[in-house]
Amino acid sequence: MDTTLNTRQVIIIGSGPAGYTAALYASRAGLNPLVIEGHEPGGQLTTTTDVENFPGFPEGVMGPDLMAHMKKQTLRFGTEYLAAKVTDIDLSKRPFKLTCDNGHEFLAETVIISTGASAKYLGLKNEMELIGKGVSACATCDGFFYRNKIVHVVGGGDTALEEANFLTRFASIVYLVHRKDHFRASKPMQDRTFKNPKIQVIWNTEVKEILFDETGVTSLRVHNNKTNEETFRPTDGFFLGIGHEPNTKFLKGQITVDDHGYIKTEGTHPDTNIPGVFACGDVQDPYYRQAISAAGSGCQAAIRAERFLEAEHDKTNL
Repeated sequence: MDTTLNTRQVIIIGSGPAGYTAALYASRAGLNPLVIEGHEPGGQLTTTTDVENFPGFPEGVMGPDLMAHMKKQTLRFGTEYLAAKVTDIDLSKRPFKLTCDNGHEFLAETVIISTGASAKYLGLKNEMELIGKGVSACATCDGFFYRNKIVHVVGGGDTALEEANFLTRFASIVYLVHRKDHFRASKPMQDRTFKNPKIQVIWNTEVKEILFDETGVTSLRVHNNKTNEETFRPTDGFFLGIGHEPNTKFLKGQITVDDHGYIKTEGTHPDTNIPGVFACGDVQDPYYRQAISAAGSGCQAAIRAERFLEAEHDKTNL
């Protein structure tokens, strides 16, 4: 491998609001970052329709348009992009070695990980095609669009119950569908849910099919595990509350993660347990999971990478 050509000061793994913002700050700092986009360039927002909570867009903006604007801004300052996915990374020494699925290899003085977290879905037919058309995995993002409407949430953990409670701010009624006869959520969250008059729990039930027309989701076909009865439940929205999976498998245990696989960062900084490796966005944030918070953490990661490189440069020139 030609280390002269392939050594970069900053390589950003993943795109989306966090990766694009990190690229913007790194490129403006003259670090000539390379962004390895992954197989979902732009991240989850590319599958979202209206985004009404990102500052600077008083009339809202389409998710794909927002990501296109952010990427275009980074290109203005010289960010380079590679349409590939990192399949292997060696963080045992600097410069770090990255290998992509297209065979490209690179060395990086610093690495910013912004690979995000993927929402878990049920794997139903047409489920993915209906994202933004009645199917959602983010009540905070999309709840506003269901004012005075009927929605269903599937799941039995804290995520599902939290989503259901949030949706009662907008929906006329929220049906919480769970395949068992008890929740695994924390007791305080269960108490809050049972006390909410706008939430009705549908026990021992699994969603088998999503029905839709040209306007979007219209109803759900569900199956009762106790009675074997199948029914159709009219609904305007279907929310997945079965959690997210951070995209960290390619790290192969080299970075410290929590019990759910999210990267642990140091205090208020985006630093990981390996000096020179930083994490931003949903891959290290199981709590907020918003475009604006991801963008903010991308800014932090780029600034930390810049200062890390400055410190390393000062050491070598003592």
